[in-house]
Amino acid sequence: MRDFGESTAFPMPFPAHEFLDFSETEHERLFVAGEPVWTALTRIGAYLEERLERVGSSRQEGSVDPRAIVGDRVYVAPGAVIEANAVVKGPAWIGSGTVVRSGAYVRENVIVGSDCVLGNSSEFKNCVLFNRCEVPHFNYVGDSILGFRAHLGAGVICSNVRLDREPVKVRGEGGFIDTGLRKFGAVIGDRTEIGCNAVLSPGSILGRDAIVYPLTSWQGVLPARHIAKSHGEMHIVERR
Repeated sequence: MRDFGESTAFPMPFPAHEFLDFSETEHERLFVAGEPVWTALTRIGAYLEERLERVGSSRQEGSVDPRAIVGDRVYVAPGAVIEANAVVKGPAWIGSGTVVRSGAYVRENVIVGSDCVLGNSSEFKNCVLFNRCEVPHFNYVGDSILGFRAHLGAGVICSNVRLDREPVKVRGEGGFIDTGLRKFGAVIGDRTEIGCNAVLSPGSILGRDAIVYPLTSWQGVLPARHIAKSHGEMHIVERR
């Protein structure tokens, strides 16, 4: 089996199987046992080049509107739909039944599973979406992994670069883990819901079946089946 990039040595926390159901993707080979889940981000480009070489450098078996812009090295699976005015730049893999809506911008190194929604004014770059993800309105998903049935409300941003441009660190139980990645957005576990206009800071890790409330600015690790709320004080005064 081909090696899709150098393996980075990390301690064992955050294994991929704790966050992701591999029966809900055909791209399990991106994830290496014994490594943290985020190391898959370093393999997307080489993995796509190898798969696209096998199916043909550019193959469109789904429905592509003639007004869409679809570049070279893009695979569109049967039943997928690329609507008018969407932009898909290769290399990219669009799974069966997925809809790339008008106004979506899919940049290089994007892997999308089956029956997903990539929505209006949403941008995707170097990311993996498992089956039935919904990212429908005004979202940014960069250098991130979204599990089965993960859902981003309107305006959710997966921020992928620190303000100081230093490598992204993940806050684990024993302190911070240096990922060695200058660009790393979020890992969002299966069935996790992110509310409208929430911002996930670089290196955010969210477990399965978690919820982040709308307007929350999240940083760190949210365990499975936990809820993150941000209660801002509201002041109401008489209008004069």
